[in-house]
Amino acid sequence: MRLLGWLGVLIRHDALAPREITPLLPVWARWMAHLLHLFAGREGREGRPGQRLGKAFEHLGPVAIKLGQVLATRADIFGVEFARDLGRLKDALPPFPVDQARREVERSLGRPVENLFLDFGPPVAAASLAQAHPAWLADGRKVAVKVLRPGVERRVAQGLDAMRLAARLAVRFVPLARRLEPAAFVETIARALTLELDMRLEAAAASELGEIMEKSAATGDIGGHMTAPKVIWDGVGKRVLTLEWAPGLPLTDPAAADQPGVDRNALADNVVRAFLSQALDHGAFHADLHEGNLFCHAPAELTAIDFGIVGRLGPAERRYLAEILWGFISRDYERIARVHFEAGYVPPEHSVEAFAQALRAVGEPVIGKQASQVSMGRLLGQLFEITDLFDMHLRPELILLQKTMVSVEGVARRLNPDHDLWAAAQPVVERWIRRELGPQAQVRDALNELRTTLRALSRLAQNPPQAQTVVIREAHLPRWAGAALVVTAAAAAAALVLSLWPVIV
Repeated sequence: MRLLGWLGVLIRHDALAPREITPLLPVWARWMAHLLHLFAGREGREGRPGQRLGKAFEHLGPVAIKLGQVLATRADIFGVEFARDLGRLKDALPPFPVDQARREVERSLGRPVENLFLDFGPPVAAASLAQAHPAWLADGRKVAVKVLRPGVERRVAQGLDAMRLAARLAVRFVPLARRLEPAAFVETIARALTLELDMRLEAAAASELGEIMEKSAATGDIGGHMTAPKVIWDGVGKRVLTLEWAPGLPLTDPAAADQPGVDRNALADNVVRAFLSQALDHGAFHADLHEGNLFCHAPAELTAIDFGIVGRLGPAERRYLAEILWGFISRDYERIARVHFEAGYVPPEHSVEAFAQALRAVGEPVIGKQASQVSMGRLLGQLFEITDLFDMHLRPELILLQKTMVSVEGVARRLNPDHDLWAAAQPVVERWIRRELGPQAQVRDALNELRTTLRALSRLAQNPPQAQTVVIREAHLPRWAGAALVVTAAAAAAALVLSLWPVIV
Protein backbone atom coordinates (compact mmCIF):
# COMPACT_ATOMS: atom_id res chain seq x y z
CA MET A 1 0.00 0.00 0.00
CA ARG A 2 2.87 2.35 0.78
CA LEU A 3 4.45 1.69 -2.62
CA LEU A 4 1.10 2.37 -4.28
CA GLY A 5 0.98 5.55 -2.23
CA TRP A 6 4.35 6.59 -3.69
CA LEU A 7 3.00 6.05 -7.21
CA GLY A 8 -0.11 7.99 -6.33
CA VAL A 9 1.93 10.97 -5.11
CA LEU A 10 4.01 11.00 -8.30
CA ILE A 11 0.87 10.79 -10.47
CA ARG A 12 -0.90 13.51 -8.48
CA HIS A 13 2.09 15.83 -9.00
CA ASP A 14 2.33 14.87 -12.70
CA ALA A 15 5.88 13.71 -12.03
CA LEU A 16 5.68 10.10 -13.27
CA ALA A 17 5.13 10.93 -16.94
CA PRO A 18 5.18 14.77 -17.07
CA ARG A 19 2.96 16.38 -19.68
CA GLU A 20 5.99 18.29 -21.03
CA ILE A 21 7.57 15.06 -22.32
CA THR A 22 4.38 13.30 -23.41
CA PRO A 23 4.78 14.29 -27.12
CA LEU A 24 8.23 12.66 -27.12
CA LEU A 25 6.98 9.26 -25.94
CA PRO A 26 6.15 6.26 -28.20
CA VAL A 27 2.49 6.07 -29.23
CA TRP A 28 1.59 3.29 -26.75
CA ALA A 29 3.25 5.17 -23.87
CA ARG A 30 1.63 8.44 -24.94
CA TRP A 31 -1.86 7.03 -24.41
CA MET A 32 -0.85 5.75 -20.98
CA ALA A 33 0.62 9.16 -20.07
CA HIS A 34 -2.61 10.90 -21.12
CA LEU A 35 -4.52 8.52 -18.86
CA LEU A 36 -2.25 9.34 -15.92
CA HIS A 37 -2.73 13.07 -16.52
CA LEU A 38 -6.45 12.63 -15.79
CA PHE A 39 -5.54 11.76 -12.19
CA ALA A 40 -3.20 14.73 -11.67
CA GLY A 41 -4.30 17.02 -8.86
CA ARG A 42 -3.89 20.74 -8.46
CA GLU A 43 -0.21 20.13 -7.60
CA GLY A 44 0.26 18.55 -11.03
CA ARG A 45 -1.18 21.49 -12.94
CA GLU A 46 1.08 24.15 -11.46
CA GLY A 47 4.77 24.80 -11.88
CA ARG A 48 7.61 23.36 -13.92
CA PRO A 49 8.53 19.64 -14.01
CA GLY A 50 11.43 20.09 -11.57
CA GLN A 51 9.25 22.01 -9.12
CA ARG A 52 6.52 19.35 -9.25
CA LEU A 53 8.99 16.49 -8.82
CA GLY A 54 10.69 18.33 -5.95
CA LYS A 55 7.36 18.76 -4.14
CA ALA A 56 6.53 15.08 -4.74
CA PHE A 57 9.91 13.99 -3.31
CA GLU A 58 9.40 16.30 -0.34
CA HIS A 59 6.03 14.68 0.29
CA LEU A 60 7.51 11.17 -0.03
CA GLY A 61 10.16 11.82 2.61
CA PRO A 62 13.91 11.48 3.26
CA VAL A 63 14.69 8.53 0.98
CA ALA A 64 13.13 10.20 -2.08
CA ILE A 65 14.73 13.54 -1.15
CA LYS A 66 18.18 11.87 -1.21
CA LEU A 67 17.49 10.76 -4.79
CA GLY A 68 16.42 14.30 -5.70
CA GLN A 69 19.65 15.73 -4.28
CA VAL A 70 21.70 13.53 -6.63
CA LEU A 71 19.55 14.45 -9.65
CA ALA A 72 19.96 18.13 -8.79
CA THR A 73 23.74 17.94 -9.30
CA ARG A 74 23.37 16.90 -12.96
CA ALA A 75 22.20 20.00 -14.80
CA ASP A 76 24.18 18.72 -17.81
CA ILE A 77 21.83 15.71 -18.07
CA PHE A 78 18.47 17.06 -16.93
CA GLY A 79 18.81 20.74 -17.79
CA VAL A 80 19.77 23.78 -15.72
CA GLU A 81 16.21 24.80 -14.88
CA PHE A 82 15.22 21.29 -13.78
CA ALA A 83 18.35 20.94 -11.59
CA ARG A 84 17.81 24.39 -10.08
CA ASP A 85 14.20 23.55 -9.21
CA LEU A 86 15.34 20.36 -7.46
CA GLY A 87 18.17 22.23 -5.75
CA ARG A 88 15.96 23.32 -2.85
CA LEU A 89 15.99 19.70 -1.65
CA LYS A 90 19.64 20.13 -0.66
CA ASP A 91 19.22 22.61 2.19
CA ALA A 92 16.07 24.69 1.72
CA LEU A 93 13.28 22.40 2.92
CA PRO A 94 10.66 23.65 5.42
CA PRO A 95 12.25 23.70 8.91
CA PHE A 96 10.64 22.49 12.11
CA PRO A 97 10.16 24.98 15.00
CA VAL A 98 13.08 26.21 17.12
CA ASP A 99 11.35 25.18 20.35
CA GLN A 100 11.12 21.62 19.08
CA ALA A 101 14.81 21.68 18.13
CA ARG A 102 15.74 22.93 21.63
CA ARG A 103 13.80 20.05 23.20
CA GLU A 104 15.56 17.55 20.95
CA VAL A 105 18.96 18.98 22.00
CA GLU A 106 18.12 18.83 25.69
CA ARG A 107 16.69 15.31 25.46
CA SER A 108 19.71 14.01 23.50
CA LEU A 109 22.43 15.72 25.56
CA GLY A 110 20.72 15.48 28.93
CA ARG A 111 21.07 19.13 29.96
CA PRO A 112 19.50 22.51 29.20
CA VAL A 113 20.49 24.34 26.03
CA GLU A 114 21.63 27.31 28.16
CA ASN A 115 24.25 25.13 29.85
CA LEU A 116 25.85 24.46 26.46
CA PHE A 117 25.36 27.59 24.36
CA LEU A 118 25.24 31.31 25.08
CA ASP A 119 22.76 31.68 22.24
CA PHE A 120 20.83 29.25 20.01
CA GLY A 121 19.50 30.77 16.79
CA PRO A 122 16.76 29.86 14.31
CA PRO A 123 17.57 27.29 11.57
CA VAL A 124 19.72 28.45 8.66
CA ALA A 125 19.47 25.26 6.58
CA ALA A 126 17.01 22.36 6.54
CA ALA A 127 17.60 19.13 4.65
CA SER A 128 15.97 15.70 4.44
CA LEU A 129 17.11 14.30 7.80
CA ALA A 130 18.11 17.28 9.92
CA GLN A 131 18.41 21.05 10.15
CA ALA A 132 21.26 23.30 11.27
CA HIS A 133 21.13 26.09 13.86
CA PRO A 134 23.78 28.72 14.58
CA ALA A 135 24.90 28.84 18.23
CA TRP A 136 27.70 30.38 20.29
CA LEU A 137 29.89 28.72 22.92
CA ALA A 138 31.01 30.33 26.16
CA ASP A 139 34.42 31.11 24.62
CA GLY A 140 32.73 33.10 21.83
CA ARG A 141 33.14 30.52 19.06
CA LYS A 142 30.31 30.23 16.57
CA VAL A 143 29.16 26.67 15.96
CA ALA A 144 26.58 24.82 13.88
CA VAL A 145 24.19 22.55 15.79
CA LYS A 146 22.66 19.84 13.61
CA VAL A 147 19.42 18.36 14.96
CA LEU A 148 17.59 15.37 13.51
CA ARG A 149 13.99 15.91 12.44
CA PRO A 150 11.47 14.48 14.92
CA GLY A 151 10.13 11.13 13.71
CA VAL A 152 12.62 10.95 10.83
CA GLU A 153 13.65 7.38 11.72
CA ARG A 154 10.12 6.13 11.12
CA ARG A 155 9.84 7.93 7.78
CA VAL A 156 13.20 6.52 6.63
CA ALA A 157 12.15 2.99 7.63
CA GLN A 158 8.87 3.36 5.72
CA GLY A 159 10.65 4.69 2.63
CA LEU A 160 13.17 1.85 2.68
CA ASP A 161 10.40 -0.74 3.03
CA ALA A 162 8.74 0.67 -0.08
CA MET A 163 12.07 0.64 -1.94
CA ARG A 164 12.71 -2.99 -0.93
CA LEU A 165 9.34 -4.03 -2.32
CA ALA A 166 9.97 -2.06 -5.52
CA ALA A 167 13.35 -3.83 -5.87
CA ARG A 168 11.74 -7.26 -5.49
CA LEU A 169 9.07 -6.41 -8.05
CA ALA A 170 11.73 -5.12 -10.48
CA VAL A 171 13.71 -8.36 -10.16
CA ARG A 172 10.58 -10.43 -10.76
CA PHE A 173 8.92 -8.52 -13.60
CA VAL A 174 11.68 -6.48 -15.31
CA PRO A 175 14.47 -8.79 -16.55
CA LEU A 176 16.55 -5.83 -17.75
CA ALA A 177 16.73 -4.51 -14.18
CA ARG A 178 18.18 -7.70 -12.70
CA ARG A 179 21.79 -6.98 -13.61
CA LEU A 180 21.45 -3.65 -11.79
CA GLU A 181 21.07 -5.69 -8.58
CA PRO A 182 18.14 -3.64 -7.20
CA ALA A 183 18.06 -5.46 -3.86
CA ALA A 184 21.78 -4.95 -3.22
CA PHE A 185 21.45 -1.31 -4.26
CA VAL A 186 18.63 -0.69 -1.78
CA GLU A 187 20.46 -2.45 1.05
CA THR A 188 23.58 -0.36 0.45
CA ILE A 189 21.51 2.82 0.65
CA ALA A 190 19.69 1.46 3.71
CA ARG A 191 22.95 0.82 5.60
CA ALA A 192 24.22 4.30 4.75
CA LEU A 193 20.97 5.95 5.88
CA THR A 194 20.87 3.92 9.11
CA LEU A 195 24.35 5.16 10.02
CA GLU A 196 23.33 8.69 9.06
CA LEU A 197 20.57 8.63 11.70
CA ASP A 198 23.08 8.45 14.58
CA MET A 199 24.85 11.78 15.09
CA ARG A 200 27.53 10.11 17.24
CA LEU A 201 28.65 8.09 14.23
CA GLU A 202 28.58 11.18 12.04
CA ALA A 203 30.77 12.99 14.59
CA ALA A 204 33.28 10.13 14.41
CA ALA A 205 33.22 10.30 10.59
CA ALA A 206 33.73 14.07 10.65
CA SER A 207 36.71 13.62 12.97
CA GLU A 208 38.23 10.84 10.82
CA LEU A 209 37.82 12.65 7.51
CA GLY A 210 39.01 15.88 9.12
CA GLU A 211 42.28 14.15 10.07
CA ILE A 212 42.62 12.78 6.53
CA MET A 213 42.13 16.27 5.07
CA GLU A 214 44.62 17.76 7.54
CA LYS A 215 47.25 15.22 6.47
CA SER A 216 46.71 16.13 2.83
CA ALA A 217 47.04 19.84 3.57
CA ALA A 218 50.11 19.38 5.82
CA THR A 219 52.01 17.42 3.14
CA GLY A 220 51.12 19.88 0.37
CA ASP A 221 48.95 17.21 -1.26
CA ILE A 222 47.32 18.29 -4.51
CA GLY A 223 44.02 17.18 -2.96
CA GLY A 224 44.57 19.18 0.22
CA HIS A 225 42.13 22.00 -0.51
CA MET A 226 39.21 20.56 1.45
CA THR A 227 38.81 20.80 5.21
CA ALA A 228 36.26 19.69 7.80
CA PRO A 229 34.98 21.69 10.78
CA LYS A 230 36.18 20.53 14.21
CA VAL A 231 33.78 18.42 16.26
CA ILE A 232 32.59 19.91 19.58
CA TRP A 233 32.28 16.62 21.44
CA ASP A 234 30.40 18.11 24.42
CA GLY A 235 27.60 18.90 21.97
CA VAL A 236 27.33 15.43 20.43
CA GLY A 237 24.48 12.99 21.13
CA LYS A 238 22.47 10.38 19.25
CA ARG A 239 20.27 13.06 17.66
CA VAL A 240 22.51 16.14 17.93
CA LEU A 241 25.86 17.09 16.38
CA THR A 242 27.84 20.28 17.04
CA LEU A 243 30.62 21.43 14.68
CA GLU A 244 32.62 24.60 14.35
CA TRP A 245 31.05 27.07 11.91
CA ALA A 246 32.16 26.48 8.31
CA PRO A 247 33.88 29.48 6.68
CA GLY A 248 32.71 30.95 3.37
CA LEU A 249 29.39 30.48 1.60
CA PRO A 250 27.58 27.26 0.61
CA LEU A 251 27.80 26.40 -3.07
CA THR A 252 24.00 26.47 -3.20
CA ASP A 253 24.30 30.26 -2.83
CA PRO A 254 24.60 31.79 -6.33
CA ALA A 255 27.06 34.34 -4.92
CA ALA A 256 29.41 31.67 -3.50
CA ALA A 257 31.59 31.19 -6.59
CA ASP A 258 31.55 34.94 -7.29
CA GLN A 259 33.13 35.95 -3.98
CA PRO A 260 36.12 38.28 -4.39
CA GLY A 261 39.28 36.32 -5.12
CA VAL A 262 37.55 32.98 -5.77
CA ASP A 263 38.89 31.05 -8.77
CA ARG A 264 35.97 29.04 -10.18
CA ASN A 265 38.21 26.85 -12.37
CA ALA A 266 40.54 25.97 -9.50
CA LEU A 267 37.53 25.36 -7.27
CA ALA A 268 36.11 22.85 -9.78
CA ASP A 269 39.50 21.09 -9.96
CA ASN A 270 39.78 20.97 -6.17
CA VAL A 271 36.37 19.33 -5.73
CA VAL A 272 37.47 16.46 -7.99
CA ARG A 273 41.00 16.21 -6.60
CA ALA A 274 39.97 16.29 -2.94
CA PHE A 275 37.49 13.47 -3.51
CA LEU A 276 39.98 11.33 -5.46
CA SER A 277 42.73 11.94 -2.91
CA GLN A 278 40.45 10.75 -0.11
CA ALA A 279 39.32 7.67 -2.04
CA LEU A 280 42.68 6.58 -3.49
CA ASP A 281 45.15 7.62 -0.80
CA HIS A 282 43.11 6.83 2.29
CA GLY A 283 40.27 4.54 1.22
CA ALA A 284 37.68 6.73 3.03
CA PHE A 285 35.77 9.54 1.35
CA HIS A 286 32.87 11.93 1.91
CA ALA A 287 30.08 10.19 0.00
CA ASP A 288 27.51 13.02 -0.10
CA LEU A 289 29.36 15.83 -1.89
CA HIS A 290 26.54 17.90 -3.35
CA GLU A 291 26.50 21.71 -3.31
CA GLY A 292 24.52 21.88 -0.08
CA ASN A 293 27.35 20.14 1.77
CA LEU A 294 30.21 22.26 0.39
CA PHE A 295 31.27 25.77 1.46
CA CYS A 296 33.91 27.77 -0.38
CA HIS A 297 36.12 30.80 0.16
CA ALA A 298 39.05 32.44 -1.66
CA PRO A 299 41.14 31.50 -3.45
CA ALA A 300 39.72 27.98 -4.04
CA GLU A 301 39.30 26.44 -0.59
CA LEU A 302 36.48 24.05 0.28
CA THR A 303 34.93 23.06 3.58
CA ALA A 304 32.76 19.94 3.68
CA ILE A 305 29.89 19.38 6.11
CA ASP A 306 27.35 16.59 6.68
CA PHE A 307 29.49 13.48 7.17
CA GLY A 308 26.60 11.05 7.62
CA ILE A 309 27.60 8.94 4.60
CA VAL A 310 31.22 7.79 4.32
CA GLY A 311 32.36 5.57 1.46
CA ARG A 312 35.19 3.07 1.97
CA LEU A 313 37.41 1.24 -0.51
CA GLY A 314 39.74 -1.66 0.19
CA PRO A 315 43.28 -1.81 -1.29
CA ALA A 316 42.11 -3.88 -4.28
CA GLU A 317 39.23 -1.51 -5.14
CA ARG A 318 41.55 1.49 -4.85
CA ARG A 319 43.99 -0.09 -7.29
CA TYR A 320 41.21 -0.97 -9.74
CA LEU A 321 39.85 2.59 -9.58
CA ALA A 322 43.29 4.15 -10.11
CA GLU A 323 44.18 1.85 -13.01
CA ILE A 324 40.82 2.40 -14.74
CA LEU A 325 41.12 6.19 -14.42
CA TRP A 326 44.75 6.10 -15.56
CA GLY A 327 43.79 3.89 -18.49
CA PHE A 328 41.29 6.49 -19.70
CA ILE A 329 43.73 9.36 -19.11
CA SER A 330 46.45 7.57 -21.11
CA ARG A 331 43.93 6.08 -23.59
CA ASP A 332 45.13 2.57 -22.81
CA TYR A 333 41.83 0.78 -23.38
CA GLU A 334 43.34 -2.71 -23.28
CA ARG A 335 44.66 -1.97 -19.78
CA ILE A 336 41.22 -0.77 -18.68
CA ALA A 337 39.65 -3.93 -20.08
CA ARG A 338 42.18 -6.19 -18.31
CA VAL A 339 41.50 -4.48 -14.99
CA HIS A 340 37.74 -4.99 -15.41
CA PHE A 341 38.28 -8.72 -16.03
CA GLU A 342 40.78 -9.02 -13.18
CA ALA A 343 38.34 -7.32 -10.79
CA GLY A 344 35.50 -9.59 -11.91
CA TYR A 345 33.43 -6.68 -13.23
CA VAL A 346 33.07 -8.46 -16.60
CA PRO A 347 32.29 -12.22 -16.75
CA PRO A 348 35.32 -14.26 -17.94
CA GLU A 349 33.52 -15.77 -20.95
CA HIS A 350 33.72 -12.43 -22.76
CA SER A 351 36.66 -11.22 -24.83
CA VAL A 352 39.13 -8.73 -23.36
CA GLU A 353 39.82 -7.37 -26.84
CA ALA A 354 36.13 -6.89 -27.65
CA PHE A 355 35.57 -5.09 -24.35
CA ALA A 356 38.59 -2.84 -25.02
CA GLN A 357 37.09 -2.01 -28.41
CA ALA A 358 33.79 -1.03 -26.76
CA LEU A 359 35.63 1.13 -24.22
CA ARG A 360 37.48 2.89 -27.03
CA ALA A 361 34.11 3.75 -28.61
CA VAL A 362 33.14 5.41 -25.31
CA GLY A 363 36.45 7.10 -24.48
CA GLU A 364 37.70 8.54 -27.75
CA PRO A 365 34.78 10.94 -28.34
CA VAL A 366 35.08 12.49 -24.85
CA ILE A 367 38.74 12.38 -23.71
CA GLY A 368 40.26 15.84 -23.96
CA LYS A 369 36.93 17.47 -24.81
CA GLN A 370 35.47 20.35 -22.82
CA ALA A 371 32.53 19.33 -20.66
CA SER A 372 30.15 21.57 -22.58
CA GLN A 373 30.97 19.60 -25.76
CA VAL A 374 30.01 16.24 -24.21
CA SER A 375 26.42 15.04 -23.89
CA MET A 376 26.38 13.18 -20.58
CA GLY A 377 22.93 11.78 -21.34
CA ARG A 378 24.17 10.18 -24.56
CA LEU A 379 27.37 8.97 -22.86
CA LEU A 380 25.46 7.33 -20.00
CA GLY A 381 23.12 5.71 -22.52
CA GLN A 382 26.12 4.25 -24.38
CA LEU A 383 27.68 3.00 -21.14
CA PHE A 384 24.39 1.33 -20.21
CA GLU A 385 24.30 -0.44 -23.57
CA ILE A 386 27.88 -1.67 -23.12
CA THR A 387 27.24 -2.99 -19.61
CA ASP A 388 24.25 -4.88 -21.00
CA LEU A 389 26.24 -6.25 -23.94
CA PHE A 390 28.94 -7.62 -21.63
CA ASP A 391 26.61 -8.86 -18.86
CA MET A 392 28.03 -6.44 -16.28
CA HIS A 393 26.17 -6.28 -12.96
CA LEU A 394 26.05 -3.43 -10.48
CA ARG A 395 28.75 -3.87 -7.81
CA PRO A 396 27.28 -3.16 -4.34
CA GLU A 397 30.69 -2.26 -2.90
CA LEU A 398 31.08 0.49 -5.51
CA ILE A 399 27.61 2.07 -5.26
CA LEU A 400 28.66 4.92 -2.94
CA LEU A 401 31.78 5.55 -5.04
CA GLN A 402 29.77 5.75 -8.26
CA LYS A 403 27.09 7.94 -6.66
CA THR A 404 29.75 10.34 -5.34
CA MET A 405 31.58 10.49 -8.66
CA VAL A 406 28.31 11.47 -10.37
CA SER A 407 27.73 14.23 -7.78
CA VAL A 408 31.32 15.50 -7.83
CA GLU A 409 31.46 15.79 -11.60
CA GLY A 410 28.10 17.55 -11.55
CA VAL A 411 29.34 20.09 -8.96
CA ALA A 412 32.50 20.72 -11.01
CA ARG A 413 30.47 21.28 -14.17
CA ARG A 414 28.19 23.75 -12.39
CA LEU A 415 31.26 25.73 -11.30
CA ASN A 416 32.92 25.54 -14.73
CA PRO A 417 30.78 24.39 -17.69
CA ASP A 418 33.96 23.65 -19.66
CA HIS A 419 35.61 21.68 -16.87
CA ASP A 420 37.86 18.80 -17.97
CA LEU A 421 37.40 15.98 -15.46
CA TRP A 422 40.33 13.97 -16.80
CA ALA A 423 42.79 16.87 -16.63
CA ALA A 424 41.69 17.55 -13.04
CA ALA A 425 42.07 13.89 -12.06
CA GLN A 426 45.43 13.30 -13.77
CA PRO A 427 47.83 14.68 -11.08
CA VAL A 428 46.16 12.69 -8.29
CA VAL A 429 45.93 9.44 -10.25
CA GLU A 430 49.44 9.78 -11.72
CA ARG A 431 50.91 10.33 -8.26
CA TRP A 432 49.08 7.26 -6.91
CA ILE A 433 50.19 5.08 -9.84
CA ARG A 434 53.81 6.18 -9.43
CA ARG A 435 53.78 5.62 -5.66
CA GLU A 436 51.85 2.32 -5.55
CA LEU A 437 52.74 0.62 -8.85
CA GLY A 438 56.13 2.12 -9.80
CA PRO A 439 59.57 0.45 -9.45
CA GLN A 440 60.03 1.52 -5.82
CA ALA A 441 56.61 0.15 -4.95
CA GLN A 442 57.46 -3.18 -6.59
CA VAL A 443 60.67 -3.44 -4.55
CA ARG A 444 58.76 -2.54 -1.38
CA ASP A 445 56.06 -5.16 -2.08
CA ALA A 446 58.70 -7.80 -2.81
CA LEU A 447 60.47 -7.07 0.48
CA ASN A 448 57.15 -7.22 2.35
CA GLU A 449 56.38 -10.61 0.82
CA LEU A 450 59.89 -11.81 1.64
CA ARG A 451 59.54 -10.59 5.23
CA THR A 452 56.22 -12.46 5.60
CA THR A 453 57.70 -15.65 4.12
CA LEU A 454 60.77 -15.54 6.33
CA ARG A 455 58.74 -14.99 9.46
CA ALA A 456 56.56 -17.99 8.59
CA LEU A 457 59.65 -20.14 7.96
CA SER A 458 61.20 -18.90 11.17
CA ARG A 459 58.11 -19.92 13.16
CA LEU A 460 58.17 -23.36 11.54
CA ALA A 461 61.88 -23.72 12.32
CA GLN A 462 61.18 -22.99 15.98
CA ASN A 463 58.65 -25.85 16.16
CA PRO A 464 59.94 -28.76 13.98
CA PRO A 465 57.34 -31.37 15.09
CA GLN A 466 54.43 -29.08 14.14
CA ALA A 467 56.13 -28.13 10.88
CA GLN A 468 56.69 -31.78 10.00
CA THR A 469 53.02 -32.56 10.61
CA VAL A 470 51.91 -29.65 8.40
CA VAL A 471 54.25 -30.65 5.55
CA ILE A 472 53.21 -34.32 5.67
CA ARG A 473 49.50 -33.48 5.78
CA GLU A 474 49.53 -30.83 3.03
CA ALA A 475 51.98 -32.52 0.65
CA HIS A 476 50.94 -36.16 1.34
CA LEU A 477 54.57 -37.14 1.93
CA PRO A 478 56.01 -40.02 3.98
CA ARG A 479 57.18 -39.06 7.46
CA TRP A 480 60.91 -39.25 6.62
CA ALA A 481 60.49 -36.90 3.59
CA GLY A 482 58.51 -34.40 5.66
CA ALA A 483 61.22 -34.33 8.32
CA ALA A 484 63.93 -33.76 5.69
CA LEU A 485 62.01 -30.90 4.13
CA VAL A 486 61.47 -29.24 7.50
CA VAL A 487 65.20 -29.44 8.34
CA THR A 488 66.14 -28.01 4.94
CA ALA A 489 63.54 -25.21 5.23
CA ALA A 490 64.70 -24.34 8.73
CA ALA A 491 68.34 -24.13 7.63
CA ALA A 492 67.40 -22.01 4.60
CA ALA A 493 65.23 -19.76 6.72
CA ALA A 494 67.99 -19.22 9.26
CA ALA A 495 70.53 -18.39 6.56
CA LEU A 496 68.16 -16.00 4.78
CA VAL A 497 67.11 -14.28 7.99
CA LEU A 498 70.73 -13.71 9.02
CA SER A 499 71.79 -12.38 5.62
CA LEU A 500 68.76 -10.19 4.92
CA TRP A 501 67.76 -9.11 8.41
CA PRO A 502 69.18 -5.55 8.05
CA VAL A 503 67.10 -5.05 4.88
CA ILE A 504 63.98 -6.63 6.36
CA VAL A 505 63.92 -4.52 9.52
